[in-house]
Amino acid sequence: MTPKILILSASFGDGHNSAARNLVQALSKQAEVLMADPCKIGNPLINRLLCRAYREVTTYTPRIWAWVYRSTDQQDFNAPLPFIGQTEDTVGSLLHEFRPDLIVTTYPLYPYMVERHFTSYPRTPIITVITDSIEINAAWSHSPSDHFLVTDHHTKEGLLLQKIPARQIHITGFPVSPRFEHLPKIPATATLKPFHILFFPTARSPHLSKIIHAILSHEVQVTIVLGRNLRRLYKKTHALKKLFPGRIKIKGWTQNIPELLSSHHLVIGKAGGATVHEAIAAQCPMLVHHIIPGQEEGNIELLERYKSGSLATTPEMIQRSIGALLENDGQLWREQKSRLATHAKPAAARHAAELILSKTSHP
Repeated sequence: MTPKILILSASFGDGHNSAARNLVQALSKQAEVLMADPCKIGNPLINRLLCRAYREVTTYTPRIWAWVYRSTDQQDFNAPLPFIGQTEDTVGSLLHEFRPDLIVTTYPLYPYMVERHFTSYPRTPIITVITDSIEINAAWSHSPSDHFLVTDHHTKEGLLLQKIPARQIHITGFPVSPRFEHLPKIPATATLKPFHILFFPTARSPHLSKIIHAILSHEVQVTIVLGRNLRRLYKKTHALKKLFPGRIKIKGWTQNIPELLSSHHLVIGKAGGATVHEAIAAQCPMLVHHIIPGQEEGNIELLERYKSGSLATTPEMIQRSIGALLENDGQLWREQKSRLATHAKPAAARHAAELILSKTSHP
């Protein structure tokens, strides 16, 4: 009998949904899979407002978000939280209507809700996919999950210190797109002329022009991916393209991130879990120009431990960092590429899917 797997995700940041979608791809041939966002289903208006507020706060006032994030370490998530009754009701409805054999969650609050519904629904295994690295909030580690899938051994060591049994912690890597497993990567011996840089700007448009000037002060070409900032940043980006003819490509919303990362020498972006681990999977060294204190600090720490990325939050730091990578025929860049080849987990979604399937009651 084909196992039924319920994957619960949320839209607060891109990492939760990215991991969930990639797991759906990896599992769909061997299981009946339902991916759902109970926050969005239960109260779409409030969810839309909260997602917008999350993006604004983390982009423009990250210190406020850091305070909110760290305050949750003292929160008792085992008791129902205020204002999310409709979300919790949606979790119950999904359990009773879909009747899964196993539940996977990429968002830390859902295991508590699922556990409370086991009073009226037969208990099934809960697997939590932790989408951050090293810096793990208590909402993740205190959850009533049967198993935790983590990105790396540093994160596993942190969970062991929080008294989670080793048998419950599994290093699978961040579930990046299965396409990474088959895409060719730029080798460490590649020519660096032209040197291709992939840039993901935030909505803080005043910094955009200075960053582009800093990047293009070197003999490089840049591809700018605007994503959800297309309307806000397109006019300014197009003006820069005219200013630097032949050196800038502009992309709006794209489904080809794996291909872009695998075909560029360097990526400059924010330290989100999905972006950092996609860069690692593509063996693409990274400069981080924006970081959300708290939840993203562990991601940049992981890059630094791998010696394959660094923080560069000002145009001046970006300019110096690119220069250092290109010195001596790109010696530092080649060293970073070689190290990433030993740490990359492009098959993480497949490995996570195999582990998930092994925890169902079906052969």
